[in-house]
Parts: sequence; C-alpha cells; structure tokens
Amino acid sequence: METSVPRQRDASDSALVDMLMLEAPIGLALFGTDLRFRWVNAALTRLDGHAEADPSSYAGHRLADVWPQDIAARAETALRQVLAGGGPVTEPGYPPVTGASLAPADANTADANTAPADADAGEPATSTGEPATSTSEPASSSEPVMSSCASWFPMRDAGGVIFGVGLTMLNVAGPSAEAAGVAAAAAAAAEAVAAELRRSEERYRSLVQGGAQVVWVAAPDGAMKEDSPEWRLITGQLVEDYLGYGWLNSIHPEDRDRVERDWRQCVRTGRVFDDRYRIRTKAGSYRHYDVRAVPIERDGQIVEWVGASTDVTSQREAEEMRGRLTEQLSAAALRTARLQQATSMLAEALTVEQVVEVITEVGRTAIGALRSAVALLDPDSARLRVVNDDLRNAPDSAGGELTLESPSVMTKAIATRRPVLVEDPEDLRRQFEGELEIDPERVAASDERSWVGLPLLAAGAPLGALRFSFGRPRKITEEERVFLEALAGQCQLAVERAGLYEREHKTAETLQRSLLPDQLPSVPGLVLVAKYRPAKNMEIGGDWYDAFRLADHRLAVALGDVMGKGLTAAAGMGRVRNALRALALTDPRPAAVLGGLDRLFSATEQDEQVTTVAYLVIDPETGDGVLGNAGHLPALVLEAGCAPRFDQVEAGTPLGWASPRKQHAFNLRPGSTAVFYSDGLVENRNRGLDAGLEELAAVAARADADVLASPGRLLEYLVERMLAGHEQDDDVTVLVVHVPAGDSR
Repeated sequence: METSVPRQRDASDSALVDMLMLEAPIGLALFGTDLRFRWVNAALTRLDGHAEADPSSYAGHRLADVWPQDIAARAETALRQVLAGGGPVTEPGYPPVTGASLAPADANTADANTAPADADAGEPATSTGEPATSTSEPASSSEPVMSSCASWFPMRDAGGVIFGVGLTMLNVAGPSAEAAGVAAAAAAAAEAVAAELRRSEERYRSLVQGGAQVVWVAAPDGAMKEDSPEWRLITGQLVEDYLGYGWLNSIHPEDRDRVERDWRQCVRTGRVFDDRYRIRTKAGSYRHYDVRAVPIERDGQIVEWVGASTDVTSQREAEEMRGRLTEQLSAAALRTARLQQATSMLAEALTVEQVVEVITEVGRTAIGALRSAVALLDPDSARLRVVNDDLRNAPDSAGGELTLESPSVMTKAIATRRPVLVEDPEDLRRQFEGELEIDPERVAASDERSWVGLPLLAAGAPLGALRFSFGRPRKITEEERVFLEALAGQCQLAVERAGLYEREHKTAETLQRSLLPDQLPSVPGLVLVAKYRPAKNMEIGGDWYDAFRLADHRLAVALGDVMGKGLTAAAGMGRVRNALRALALTDPRPAAVLGGLDRLFSATEQDEQVTTVAYLVIDPETGDGVLGNAGHLPALVLEAGCAPRFDQVEAGTPLGWASPRKQHAFNLRPGSTAVFYSDGLVENRNRGLDAGLEELAAVAARADADVLASPGRLLEYLVERMLAGHEQDDDVTVLVVHVPAGDSR
C-alpha cells in the first residue's frame, strides 16, 4: 500500500511546513505500515549522541538498520502496538536527542538543570507497565536525569484507515515521575497538533476530490516523485506507470512533444509552467486540462514542483459551441445581408442579362458557386433558353438542346417544383439512374463537382430554373438551402419584371420611332444623317427630328425636345412636329414658324410643358439658309481648317413663352457640317451642360479629316465618344447636315 506523506499543496504553506518539520528542535519521524522509515527530521538523526546524518538516507530502512538493537527492538514493539490497537503509545526513557531542546521537569522552575531531584529516577515504565530499558548511565540523585520521551500515534487518511505511524521524541530532565508527566503532556500536545494536521489534510483532500483539480508533486528534475491518486483515477495508469516521466504517455499524441519540451524548458529555467493540453482517460476519450506548476525553493534552490491540473473540458466545449453558434449566426447574418443586397440589386436590373449578372455575383460571394445560370422556359415550345451559359457539355445534362424532356438538374427542378441538390458525381449518378447516362470523360473534363437546381415559379407555373455549380463536392446545409430558395424567389420576381420591361421597352421604342421620319429626304448638294438612341428605360421620351422639302425646293430641317417622359411628352412631340410642318408649308420663315408655334402652345399646351426647337431653312444649291432657335442648344459648326464652333444666334425662349421671334442668316460652305443635337448628348447626372458643350467641341476637334468628310462616321464618332464612361440616362438625338467638299456652287 502506498504510504507517502499527505502534503499541504499550497506552495507557500508547503515550504513553511517542510522548514518546520526538518528544523524542529524535537525528533520527528514517520513510519510506514511495513515498520520502515518514510521520513525523518535532522534532530532525530542525532539520537543518543550520533552525528547528524542526511535525513533522506533513513527512508526505506528498518529501525535496526540505524538504531542500537535494544532501542530498535523496543521502538518496533511500540510501532506494532500502535498499528494493532489504533491508539497512541507514550514511552519515556529513550536516549536523549543531542542538541534538541530540553523540557523542564517542573513548569514553575526557571532552569531545569538546577532543579533538585526528589527521588530516584527508577526505571521508566511503558504504557503497558513493563520496564523500559535504557542505554543511558543512571544519574545521581542530585542531578536531573536526561532522556527523551517517545510518543507514537497512528496516521489516518481521509477514510480513517491507518497508513502509517508518527513519532515525536522530546528531551526531558528531572526525576522519572516528573519526566513522565512532562512527556505525557508533550505527547498529548503532539497528538493534538497531529490531529489538527489530519483534519486540515482531510479538509484539503475533500476539497481536491470534490473539485475538478488534480494535484501533483514533481522532483527538482521534473520527474514525478509522489503518487497522485486523482491522476491515476482519471487516466487508469498504475503508480509505476505514472512516476518519473511516465505521465506523459497519457497526453494526446498531438500535444505530447510540445508539452514535454515546454515542461523541460521550465524545469531548466525555473519558470512557472502554464499550459493547456488533452489527457486520455481510462475510457479512451480525451479531456482538456489547464495545467499550472510552480517551483518551491529553499535557500535559493528548487526542492520540488507543485502543480494542479484543472479539467476545463466543459468550458472548452461551451466555448467551441459558442464559437460555432457565433460563426453560424454570422454566416446567416451575412447571407441575410447579401440576400437584401441581391434584392436591392435585382430591383434595379432592367433586363434578364442584368438579373443573371446579379445572381452570378451573389452565388459566387454568398455560397462560393463556381458558375451560375438562368434558363427561361418558352411555354409554346417547351424549350429552355439558357441566358448566360452553354450547358450542352455540362456533366449534369444529356447534351444538345435543353428541353423539358431532356434530363438535367434544371429540368428536374422544374418537373418536381423542388430544389435538386447533388453533392458529387456519384450522387449525380444515383439521382439520375435510368434517366441520364453519366459520361465519365465528360465529368473528368469538367471542373464542376457539385450542382444545385432551383425552380423559378410564377403563381405555381414554371418560369424557368436557376443553376449553381461548384468546383468541389459540396453538401448544402439546411440554412444554405433556405437561402438559395429565397434567392430563387427573388430571381423569379426579377426575371418576370425584366421580361415585362423588355416587352414594354420594345413597345415604347417602336411607338417613339413611329413618330420619327422613316427616312430622310435625298437632296442633291446636301447629305443628311440622323440617329435616335433611347435611354435605358422603358419610358417614351420627347426627342424628335424632321427634314422635308418646301415648295420652293429649299430644305426645312428641325430638331426639338419636349421635356419629360411618357405619353404626355410623346403626344406633345407629335403635335409640335405636325404643327411645324403645317406652318412651314404656309410660311417657311423661321420667325413666322416659331411665332405660329407660340400661338399654338398658348391655346393648346399646358404652361409647364417646356418644349425647345431649332429650325433651319437652307438652299441646297447655295448652302445659304436662315436659322431660328426657340430655347434649344446651339448647333455645332465644323469647317475645314477651322476650330469647331457653336452657332452664336440668340437662343430665345422655349415655345409658348411670349417673345418676339428672330431669325438670322446661316451658311454652310462646301466641306462644312452642322450638327444639331438634344441635351442627352452633352448632359447627364455626372456632367453639367457647360462642361458637356466644351467636351463636345474638344471631341469634334480631335476627329480626323476622313471622319469629318463622312457624316455617318462623324455622327457615330461623336455619340460614342460623348457617351463613353457615362451612364445614358436620357434619350440622345443627333441630326447632321453636311455639304460635300467637292460640291461646286
């Protein structure tokens, strides 16, 4: 049975107790149940005048190995009596402990060495009444007798089981009876101290056993020198397996080398050991422990290490659970934010292509998709039109044209009205067994390894499908599935909205173009080209242009802008264009035509309807003309060898604002060009009107001679350069009037 001394584990208390025991001026020892020394202090090594020896050299020896035979025999009898009876035994008459303190025979005597003896010391008696032997010479009746009194008492663990016997030896002087009394008092005091120590140890052991800590003691070299029952209870190690460095064998293989390295480093440097590692239990599982060990020093030297290992598995698991929950909540919050962002972006998407761009970006950032595709169903032909990808060679399709009859992830999602989640090629083979023959070569050639198909449903009817693919096997979680279904719902709404927009935009553009000339007149001596470029919205604008021959063979050219959008602007545009033609056929002079339009506006148009127009009457044979302007932007004039310039005629007020209308001469020489345009060419959200006019002149100045000589190329050049880098948010209308350079007039 292991009988190591229970130790006070607090670092400072342990040092104090060790000092108290080792340096105490009385003899102290602890014996195991095998009657061998377990521990002895320095004072007891000097029994009967012996020279002081190393206390540690007594450990493991029997009494007869270190004491005279008669004393050893007597002491062994007392030891057996304590172990058998379970009670203390007090025996006076042992040889004195040399150099130990002397207990006076009379408590009232100041100096025991001068106290007279009242009677012969006689033979000391044991607690059993038998005479005790002594190797000391008998003292004279006039001098005190010097001897020591031995007190033997049982040492019990927390369960009350005797694990050893304690011994205290106290020097006494005086007559035998008085010495016996003093010895008895000393033994009682020693027993009281021992009982208090036992109670303290029991309380400490109960505290340790009731908690999650494992307390251990190591030698100065780091090897475990004492048993730790708590450690062995957890790990299932035997004592011999645990002692030394055997305890390392219970540490997780991934932690062992690091722990051993750090522990040996702390032993070498005397630094406090503080670590966390996993310990294998006797059941084979691992638990997490926080471990801290401090060195105990005496006279500048480390005499031992005291450590405590605290089970923090529950705390660690709680932290990991919190971490996982936090990660999941963060991921869910991020996906929610991305879904909200996708909803906002999809709300601004005007075409199906723009919808697919949004879906592709969200799929890549939110779920790490390799590719995204949207397929729309043609209800008349039962075919699927894939908007942004070619799926004919995809591993999850049969190849060729995609129809509702051909097996694929998308068509299966449409047919079942449910998401189709395919984790890997093997899962693809299982889910489409008997429907789709998986080509191993096609799978090997593709970088796709996992697929998701989601139906797009409008009022329960299939609209198409959404497809995501991944570059590695992927199992979609429940939370991701909910996210993808919500994204598919937003995609369906956006696709419906985009389809409606495209149809209405096409209708609006067709309507607006119907209000413009089908073609411009062909006039000898002049070249006319025009371009109408609607804004990227489905509203009808108010831009317009016109050119027609007059009765006197001159040419009338007009370009105007009815401010606003929608049917009101389109209707106003139609009225102004038709009225201008009617007035020009009666009196083509610009001042007369603009004045007539003013009267028409005053009678029929609303005050807030702002309309501008530039109107030119030109003779194709001479290039001479007359120009009038009702609040419109100035024409840009380009002449060979000259810098681009804007016509300087006063713009006047928009139509309907009463003011005298003026006109002025306007001439185009051979090789010259006049460019009429709407504000959409020069003005937008990021560029003001003045800056736009300056940029138009600068762009025209950079045009080479070939571009200037070709009205069609010049028109495209100006439009592309002016709109480059800007979002077109208004209609753009441009009309170019050019007099060829070779024209002789």
